[in-house]
Amino acid sequence: MSSLTSVTVAPLAPAHADEVLAIYQAGIDEGSATFETAAPTWPAFDAAKLPRHRFVALDEREVVLGWVAATAVSDRCAYSGVVEHSVYVQPDARGRGVASTLLKALIDSTEAAGIWTIQSGIFPENIPSIALHLRAGFRVIGTRERIGRHHGHWRDVVLVERRSPVID
Repeated sequence: MSSLTSVTVAPLAPAHADEVLAIYQAGIDEGSATFETAAPTWPAFDAAKLPRHRFVALDEREVVLGWVAATAVSDRCAYSGVVEHSVYVQPDARGRGVASTLLKALIDSTEAAGIWTIQSGIFPENIPSIALHLRAGFRVIGTRERIGRHHGHWRDVVLVERRSPVID
C-alpha cells in the first residue's frame, strides 16, 4: 500500500464492492463518464476486471474515495500487453489528487506486469478526465465519431492511450 496526502491506495477487494459500485453509479448518473446506464452487479464487475490491475483510494477512515480498474482489450496474444481502464472518483473527493494517485498505481502495476499500453475512451465533454490523462502521460489518439448511442443520442469518444516508456 502507498499513500499520498491522506489518500491510501489498496487493491480493490470484494469488501469494497458496495462503495465502488455506488461511485460507479454516481458517474453513470452524471451522464459524461460512460455508455453504461446502470452499474453492474458485483459478480459481473469482478469477473470483468483484471485482478492485479484494480485499486481503490481510501481516506483515513478507510472510506473508498475512488477506484481504477483495467480489462483486457482482446484475448489475442498480439494484444496481451494492451488494457483498457476506467477511473472513477466520488464527486465530493474530486480535486484532491485521487484520480492521479489511482492512475499512478495502475501504471505501476501494469508496467510491472509487462503491459505496454493502457487505453481509454472518454466523452469529449469530460474535459477534466482528458486533462487528467494528459497529465498522467496519456496522449489523444483521435476521436471516434458517433461510436455509440447514449440515451438515444450518438456520442463521440476521445481515444487516449499511454505507451509505456519502459516496456520494449
